[in-house]
Amino acid sequence: MGSAKKSTTAARKARIEEMRRAEQARARRNRILVITASVLAVAGLTAGAVALVKSQSDDSTAADGKGKGHFVTGSDGVRTWKGTLGRTHVVKTVNYPMEPPVGGDHNQVWMNCNGDVYTKALNNMNAVHSLEHGAVWVTYTSKAKKADVDALAAKVKKTPYTLMSPDDQQKDPIMLSAWGHQRTVTSATDPNVDKFFAKFVQGEQTPEPGAACTGGLGQ
Repeated sequence: MGSAKKSTTAARKARIEEMRRAEQARARRNRILVITASVLAVAGLTAGAVALVKSQSDDSTAADGKGKGHFVTGSDGVRTWKGTLGRTHVVKTVNYPMEPPVGGDHNQVWMNCNGDVYTKALNNMNAVHSLEHGAVWVTYTSKAKKADVDALAAKVKKTPYTLMSPDDQQKDPIMLSAWGHQRTVTSATDPNVDKFFAKFVQGEQTPEPGAACTGGLGQ
């Protein structure tokens, strides 16, 4: 039994490492494409900016109408969202029905989530895109102990497809989120931290498995 578990863990780590290498190569290609696209876009920048400002000024905030639903808590303590989560790329600010959000319409640019630890609160719309790519998002409030924050940051930094940031709008000191799933943990040493990572980092819930976690937005 122990041997089989070790084999499964090793295979999972190998799969994530393979995705990380592929992602790095994809990020290099994307940088070249971005530079080329930027040059081509300069000619139409003024007209495009005017149109964008006008469209955003008409309605800069929108509720995620597809995000209606509710959480159901399982015997393992993980809350699963029961309802449809939108996946449309939008420029408007989305009002999510939960904090931190576990899915819904989001910005077209994701937050880098290759073990990235942020010291400031994130734009939810970018972070949700990271969840769509299979990332686990660790968030904490000012009530979380510094030792726990430091330990969780160390764990995130060595785990591809994760990110971490403060969020004083959430109800509990430390929370873990993945696409459609969320739970509270008591500390960095809570065994449920490892369980959540093992199940949801590039887990079966991922809408876009293997999508990039680099080449997005940093802080």
